[in-house]
Amino acid sequence: MAEYRIATLHFRSIQPYDEQVELLGQTVAIQHLGCDGDLGIMAERIAALDGQVESIALQGVSRRLELSNESVAHAEGERLFSVATQTPVVDGRGIRGALERWAVRLADETEKGIWSRKRVLMVPGLNHAGLAQALRQYTRSVRYADPVIYFGLPGASTIASNEALSRVAGVTLAQLRNASFRRIFPQAGVSSRPRSPGPFRWADVLAGDIAAIRRYAPQKLRHKTVVAACASDEDVADLTARGVSILVTVVPPLGRELAHLDYATFEACLAALRPNPGVPLSENTYLNLMADLDWQPAIRYLQPEEAELHRFAFVIHPLSLKFVHAHPWFRWTRYLPDTLVERVAAYIPPLYISRVKGIQSAATGQRVEGLLLALGGTPRELMRHKPSFVYRRLIVASRMAERWGARLMGLGAFTSVVGDAGITVAQNADIAVTSGNSLTVAATLETAKEAAVKMGHDLAQAHQSTAMVIGATGSIGAVCSRLLAQAIPDIILVAPRPEKLIALKRTIEEETPGANVRISTSPDEFVGEADLIVTTTSAMGQRIIDILQCKPGAVICDIARPPDVTKEEAALRPDVLVIESGEILLPGEPDYGYDIGLPQGVAYACLAETALLAMEGRFEDYTLGRDISVEKVKEIYRLFKKHGLRLSGLRSHDEFLTDEDIARKRAFADELRRDPEKLARLRQQGRTGRAAQAPADEQPLAGKQPRYRRWYGPAAGLAAATATFLLLRRNQR
Repeated sequence: MAEYRIATLHFRSIQPYDEQVELLGQTVAIQHLGCDGDLGIMAERIAALDGQVESIALQGVSRRLELSNESVAHAEGERLFSVATQTPVVDGRGIRGALERWAVRLADETEKGIWSRKRVLMVPGLNHAGLAQALRQYTRSVRYADPVIYFGLPGASTIASNEALSRVAGVTLAQLRNASFRRIFPQAGVSSRPRSPGPFRWADVLAGDIAAIRRYAPQKLRHKTVVAACASDEDVADLTARGVSILVTVVPPLGRELAHLDYATFEACLAALRPNPGVPLSENTYLNLMADLDWQPAIRYLQPEEAELHRFAFVIHPLSLKFVHAHPWFRWTRYLPDTLVERVAAYIPPLYISRVKGIQSAATGQRVEGLLLALGGTPRELMRHKPSFVYRRLIVASRMAERWGARLMGLGAFTSVVGDAGITVAQNADIAVTSGNSLTVAATLETAKEAAVKMGHDLAQAHQSTAMVIGATGSIGAVCSRLLAQAIPDIILVAPRPEKLIALKRTIEEETPGANVRISTSPDEFVGEADLIVTTTSAMGQRIIDILQCKPGAVICDIARPPDVTKEEAALRPDVLVIESGEILLPGEPDYGYDIGLPQGVAYACLAETALLAMEGRFEDYTLGRDISVEKVKEIYRLFKKHGLRLSGLRSHDEFLTDEDIARKRAFADELRRDPEKLARLRQQGRTGRAAQAPADEQPLAGKQPRYRRWYGPAAGLAAATATFLLLRRNQR
């Protein structure tokens, strides 16, 4: 025999049934009765139950109607609440606001970013002020479908601000205070009024009454999130068929997967369990009881293909104008002056590029999906502007990612080194941010090790191998230097600022006693000693290393973007192995939906780190700032091994190298070591060839200035119009 008994009277017709629930360590028996849409029958049953149960819940009716800051008593509802003289009668109003606010917060803690920057449509706003206010803490885009539901107005008549809602609240309530409850709380089914799909297409989140959502929403609701008090099996089946991605139920599920009790029934349960039945019911009565509840709002993914899918975003940008010219939207820009295109492109807002699909952990089976976003600026343009210029665009990109459901955003290429290397962006984004530099370091060192072995170098052999790091005091260069010093006895550090070099040298000598560390502000003096050179600069494609002076068979691992060693420079020394930083082969069947400049399935290490953290469920700010943690590099390498990521192979200037290619370089290097004169001739030929190319490269663009000026005005106008169009296109997604 249950200790507590309550009754729920449903305004509409239902088959009577009884159930028991466990709440706050007590058993509550609930009797469900229908009233056939007749308020007279409901009043009779209230009178019959008065004094027989601990509390009575009225479902489908309301004592008061609330919209914005306005509140009025419903004439018929008020009379119903005066029938009982012994047993409290409730309609959910006492707990609805607090429960909605608390549930929204808990859902965000459980699924970070579930509400952030989303477009919310209240269906309706009536009696859901708490839900609307809670969601407004995470987004500014909240509209109200009340005009569509209650007055049959077209979708364009949705209320788009709190101020507008306040202005119409009084008029709306005056119209509804004497309206039938059938009109106020519509039943799920086909609407008698024309549907208004526009507001529903606009919204990312539909919040309010699940029956109203089902009645007035169109059939296609792909990728939407629905928030309601509870959901029946029929509700779940209908929303699933329409393509809804996520269903969030606010009322505690009480041992079930989804909440099945409405606000009124749950309030009646709490009213029955209150410690002092003699004290009048108030919000404080319920608050103290709800504070003792150990519960999370139920969050259910309705689409099997999206269940437990972890989402991330990644930001790229063109490394040169050829990437802009190659894009289908911007092919026409090849007919404009390059300087103009490059300048204007930097101002284009972040663009949606594609979705990254098919990535799946080899260890856990965790599926991840990515959103590829792009800034328009080349490295030169990003360097030309203040860091705040780039920050603003990255923050906008993070908000786009949040709306899509990403919980982590990676910074690609030059965006990872601008300013404070992601710290400011992370502080202003509601999702986690990483630069990807930890895995970049790990992949670089692993690739360098593999290349050195294939070229015949025993880097660990004392006094026989030397490593050089150019750009050693940068964020990537510093941690590379520290880790290389643990594996290679002799290391040379090169950077332009002496004070930073001295500090780094001392750090390495403290961490790795016995390491032979030399420092220099220029690579020229020592470049001929190095067996392995890691170059990680922001030199914007300038030649910072004279490859002609390298020792035979040297390995250059070029991390810089644009690269520090061009293809033309590398050709001057066919015995020197120039490789890119380690690219990663992601597990599963990756499909980027866009040509990122790599073979299918292969990703840059910074993108791979973002996907890897998503596989691991590590939605946290990971690699940020100039000081990359050695511990995080080692940790990300362990995760790299755990989830089945692999190096894609050695690449040089966008081409994979075969073992035969490397064997030829190694054989030629051996030949040069045996024949110093041949090495001297090769170096002289290289200097001669370089000198012959210089004048042509440095010739001014004679005769183009007048044409440039003629094109400037119209081209700038066209480019600005294009940027505006793309911005609008983005906002419609």
